[in-house]
Amino acid sequence: MIMEQLGNKIAKRRKDMGMTQVNFADSLSVTRQTVSRWETGAALPDIDKISDIAKILDISCDYLLNDEIIDDEKERATNIPSVVSNLLISVKGKKVILDFCEGEEDIDLINTICTITDFEGNWIKVTAHTKKDDFEKLIPLSSIFSIEIVKEEE
Repeated sequence: MIMEQLGNKIAKRRKDMGMTQVNFADSLSVTRQTVSRWETGAALPDIDKISDIAKILDISCDYLLNDEIIDDEKERATNIPSVVSNLLISVKGKKVILDFCEGEEDIDLINTICTITDFEGNWIKVTAHTKKDDFEKLIPLSSIFSIEIVKEEE
């Protein structure tokens, strides 16, 4: 069910914006066939593509992923910045350590300094630099217990 609704939301918004599947695919560095599979519900986009899809289509990640949100325009019109949003604004771009709720731990981010690069609705996007590699992740806010700001070295 989620695959079908997600695909319908992507297709509707893409068409409303006058984008072809080819244009949309090119902007995401995927094939037209991949976009077609998403829109028909045959496949789901990788989680790391959700944020990019939302940004290109000018919609929220919540709208894409939540079956209960039918009309993103209504959601935006009634979306008043919350206390959490105001706090996230203050830590955006800063180095932080995330403490996760029990059972919600993200193995890649435990005790790892990361940077909150973006947030929307109930999701934050973080980048992290480890000895092995650099990576980006979308993290549901509901999994985060606390955020510790790491002091910048002078």
